[in-house]
Amino acid sequence: MAGELLLDTGALVGLLDRSQRIHESCAEFFKSWDGPVVTSEAVLTESTHLLSSVRRGSVSCIDFVLRGGIIVVPPSDLSLRRCRDLMEKYADLPMDFADATLVSLAEELNTDLVFTVDKDFSVYRIRGRKNFRIVP
Repeated sequence: MAGELLLDTGALVGLLDRSQRIHESCAEFFKSWDGPVVTSEAVLTESTHLLSSVRRGSVSCIDFVLRGGIIVVPPSDLSLRRCRDLMEKYADLPMDFADATLVSLAEELNTDLVFTVDKDFSVYRIRGRKNFRIVP
């Protein structure tokens, strides 16, 4: 595999929280991945919140980023506008802000690979046309 792998909240939580039923499959896939892993600040925020009930969960999430486990891309005015448009387009799901940031990043980075446990990524389209490849 080549290119950037987008990392979604559920997969990040599953990767870091050993009590999650998806932990082993997330950890196995992540160990096998050798390319760059990218996420958004919104995903990091959601993940630290969800991991706050796990002992040292939020801290381990931040440490994971600091150790170089993933690259966190901050939003720009252009990406925020795109997120707004995407959230309006997928309002019937509804699309949350973190998912919108990942779709926007996919478009910016020209990648279609997302590490997620969220079924909504099978509905989302990159530039309105291209499907995501979902792992694990």
